[in-house]
Amino acid sequence: MTSFISAWIWSERFWLPENVSWADLVHPPPGVEYPRSEDLLYALPLAVLVLILRLLFERLVAKPCAHILQIQAGVPRRAQPNAVLERLYQSKKCPDTMQLEGLSKQLDWDERKIQRWFRVRRNQDRPSVQTKFCESMWRFTFYLGIFTYAICHLWVSPWMWDTRQCWYNYPFQPLSPGQYTYYIAELAFYSSLMLSQFTDIKRKDFVMMFVHHLATILLITFSYGNNMLRAGTLVMCVHDASDIFLEAAKLANYAKYQRLCDSLFVVFSISFFLTRLVIFPFWIVYSVLFESWEIIGPYRAWWLLNGLLLVLQALHIIWFYLITRIAIKAIFKGKVTKDDRSDMESSSEEEVSGSCKNASQTPTLKDRNHTGVRNGDTHVH
Repeated sequence: MTSFISAWIWSERFWLPENVSWADLVHPPPGVEYPRSEDLLYALPLAVLVLILRLLFERLVAKPCAHILQIQAGVPRRAQPNAVLERLYQSKKCPDTMQLEGLSKQLDWDERKIQRWFRVRRNQDRPSVQTKFCESMWRFTFYLGIFTYAICHLWVSPWMWDTRQCWYNYPFQPLSPGQYTYYIAELAFYSSLMLSQFTDIKRKDFVMMFVHHLATILLITFSYGNNMLRAGTLVMCVHDASDIFLEAAKLANYAKYQRLCDSLFVVFSISFFLTRLVIFPFWIVYSVLFESWEIIGPYRAWWLLNGLLLVLQALHIIWFYLITRIAIKAIFKGKVTKDDRSDMESSSEEEVSGSCKNASQTPTLKDRNHTGVRNGDTHVH
């Protein structure tokens, strides 16, 4: 039974082009290495190591930088201990009108006092600006480092300048140490993001980012497993480019350098457009869809990999639409205003506060964008 499942998962008819078998890749010529799927297992303990490294970085590097920039952690006001209200808070952070009336009778408290207690209690759980600064500084450092490494590796690679080189002699293309290091580092980082997403600052786009991280991990895994490394390195490099400016804009905003933040947000918007709506679809996706079809022909895994690339492209279009709305408002108002920046990313408190208002009064409609910078909170991958 186990051998049947294994044979089904690693079916040569699915993963490899015609007339190619796993045996061909297991026994490369002397002096040549091909990717092996088991190599990716090293990314799992490395993901845990990345999480530990992040904690050390935030404590030993990012936090001292925050103190230098006078970004304080702040001590939130604590809600008055109340077992009844705390029990309800754990299941529902914003009680509705009927619950408020019941609590008012049970505790002999005014409804406004109960609402105030929930507001203070929610504020207790909100991450401080310093916490957000440290998280952004870690991401900025990784993206800058990995993008620099990728450019150094790809600059001397022929497939960066001629994407048809990605498919000549495929899948019998040697694995270089640079490709291996780049792939394992990216897979470990995105695996750590999948784990930390459940404990990091909660964002409105949680599901969208979960889909993005999952698609990214699957693309990295699949492309490594069937030796589509050349195209894979191009995809990862393009995605890391704009994230550098995104995290830099957040850092500037947390430090209250508004002009720098606005300038970096404009640079981020331009770089996002160029890398994800021009270079990615018309250079990389075009090569994977059409040049690979012409040179090696389609096979079953080919359809899966292209489907995942198109999922990423769909997310890029949605995000750029939201970025454009923020950018247009920034141009007409002279800066990225606070309300607009709230559309990009929010903690659980901000999200709950909106629902509380909707439950108690006529709602004030606000744009709920994925991309913007509110208090530096911007999150696009």
